[in-house]
Amino acid sequence: MQVPSTPCTSPLRVLVADESLPNRRLIREFLPAFRQCEVDDAANGEHAFERALQREYALFIFAFTLPDMSGALLDRLLARVYPRCHASVSSAPPVIYLTHSHEAAAFHEIQRDARVRGAVPLPLSLDALITAASTVLPAK
Repeated sequence: MQVPSTPCTSPLRVLVADESLPNRRLIREFLPAFRQCEVDDAANGEHAFERALQREYALFIFAFTLPDMSGALLDRLLARVYPRCHASVSSAPPVIYLTHSHEAAAFHEIQRDARVRGAVPLPLSLDALITAASTVLPAK
């Protein structure tokens, strides 16, 4: 008698790009405690871009300002190439931005994009992060 096989589902992955090591560490430890996901992180846009091309993600969390480019530019670049690198997806994943108060006007310009799920204010608001991520990641 054969035992029915259970489909092996891998956890959803999140890519965080932020220059701040404490922010990346908080997100890496906090988000999986409340949402079903695993978190990869990068300190700059170039490293995040490379990681996104190597692995499929369910959500991007990008600082609005990265050391080598803006988070919005990183997202636009990934939106163009991500579906070409991952045959099983038709578009890049949704994105949440980490923003400072002085970046509100610039964020307002890009928030009309359908993939933008919101902004999390810096210093890091963990409640806002969980709320924004809840539209993409299932609860534990």
